[in-house]
Amino acid sequence: MLENDAIGAGVKNGGLFNTAEIKILICYILNAVKEPVPAAMLSNILHFEGIANGFEVSDAMASLAESGHIAPASDDEAYYEITKSGSQVADELDSTLSLTVRKRAYIATLKMLAKIKNAKGTRFCISNENGHSYITCSAVDGKVTLIEVKMLIPDEKSGTYIREKFLENPSEIFSDIIEKLSK
Repeated sequence: MLENDAIGAGVKNGGLFNTAEIKILICYILNAVKEPVPAAMLSNILHFEGIANGFEVSDAMASLAESGHIAPASDDEAYYEITKSGSQVADELDSTLSLTVRKRAYIATLKMLAKIKNAKGTRFCISNENGHSYITCSAVDGKVTLIEVKMLIPDEKSGTYIREKFLENPSEIFSDIIEKLSK
């Protein structure tokens, strides 16, 4: 059995406390999603899910990059992708991790990547007009606004919450609005 050599702050029961396992999980995730992942966001998501300590994830990613198992994505050094040697590690060792940890990490990563993609096609503005707060949510294609919704909100905190919920699936929200308006 591997010794616990990683910091466990914020890690839930069943999470990873071993640096080697954290490295295997990172390789597994990058191999499974097959696209570059932002290092800082992966570290945060694994920490907030209670899977591994965020500092340990960051250290493990740096170590994996140094060893050539992961590499900065060609277009953005904040994003990392799996290398051939990292893919081999994932294929050979991912079964050393529990299925629950792998599944939770994979799903959390997919949700994070979906939010990033959704944010690229949306724009938000929280404004104050005549003593009232509003949030404007827009679907954009480059510089062209496709659809825009403006709502009265009680405060900025509510606007931030609405923005986060909106980013979970903006196309569904806009599709529902278009469907209702076109009936």
